[in-house]
Amino acid sequence: MAGMLTGVRIIDMTSVVFGPYATQMLAGLGADVIKVEAPQGDQFRYSGKPAGSRGMSPGFMALNSGKRSIVLDLKTEADRAVMGELIRTADIFIHNVRLKAIEALGFAPDQLKALNPELIYIHCTGFGSGGPYDGLQAYDDVIQAASGATTLAGRVDGSGTPRYIPSLIADKVAGLYGAQAALAAYVHKLRTGEGQFVEVPMFEAFTHFMMAEHLGGLTFDPPNAPEGYFRQLDPDRQPFPTLDGHISIVPYTADSWPTVLKVAEDADFLRQSGIDTPKQQLLQQHLLYRRLAELTPRRTTADWVERFTRARIPCMPVRDLADILEDPHLKETGFFERRNHPTEGAWYQMSPPVRYGCGFRPSQISPPLTGEHSGEIRDSLTLLPEKPTPSEDTP
Repeated sequence: MAGMLTGVRIIDMTSVVFGPYATQMLAGLGADVIKVEAPQGDQFRYSGKPAGSRGMSPGFMALNSGKRSIVLDLKTEADRAVMGELIRTADIFIHNVRLKAIEALGFAPDQLKALNPELIYIHCTGFGSGGPYDGLQAYDDVIQAASGATTLAGRVDGSGTPRYIPSLIADKVAGLYGAQAALAAYVHKLRTGEGQFVEVPMFEAFTHFMMAEHLGGLTFDPPNAPEGYFRQLDPDRQPFPTLDGHISIVPYTADSWPTVLKVAEDADFLRQSGIDTPKQQLLQQHLLYRRLAELTPRRTTADWVERFTRARIPCMPVRDLADILEDPHLKETGFFERRNHPTEGAWYQMSPPVRYGCGFRPSQISPPLTGEHSGEIRDSLTLLPEKPTPSEDTP
């Protein structure tokens, strides 16, 4: 069936991760996402090791399927005119260029309002406008540092040493907010016929994401506890060693610990240690984690998974990244789809994780080569007639 966003045209002038992650989700829902690239292409095409000679890096492949690519050199008047025609046909224009730079090209919000009054204009930026960081460059590491996220690992291991979370997590979180913003603005347009300017700042988006739990006692004025969520910062709350690997076990509810220790064959520990009420178990969780870590090396990971699953205690084996393709659940649900790219050959594409009851299956179109669709997009554009200027005689 047709995609839920079929008929929605998005002109995407974003690069690297933040913006492309947002538009990837919209393309998967059926939107016509036209990726506008400079002649050298999106720099993320050459990320990772090895970087493909055709600019089809693993990261780029993951973030750009379902899109069409056109190369435009916006330093030239001719290509700026093509860009203008594209924007006149668009529902959404999204970019991550500094506003002063985009204004110099002729594509600032006020400049485009006259061209397309119903346009949804989304600016992906590092920091929100109006503050002292407005206009500063922002990358994932910078946002992790500014938000306090780099202090979390040091709090857990006791070193106090800041460390980056080894993921482009700030970029991807901001991308989620960007996709949400685009959909909300489009619903508003359907209801009112109005376009609008939308700012999606990475710093504020990631801080909003991280501080949902880690604002902690600072939520109240005056504070009633330290910052940070104690469960996540407990140094003993880690995967437990087994005879042949590690396992995650989560005793979350008040009645979990008696069951966990019974399965681990040490049911008397709570009574012997005087931790026999839910309140005491909450306050002394670190002791319970330490005891469980002493018990789990007695059996294999598979043995523990079978036992804890039967007892309805949430658990999962700790897998290496290299093993994820072979995960039995993901294989059965078809999460990884082996496909063939016209130039890159066989590759694995991740299916969008959301399932829709209407029977819609998200788009699985291969990611484009740099400028792959330039010809067809240019050919499809017809110069739209200028809107007539009212004369003095017009009533």
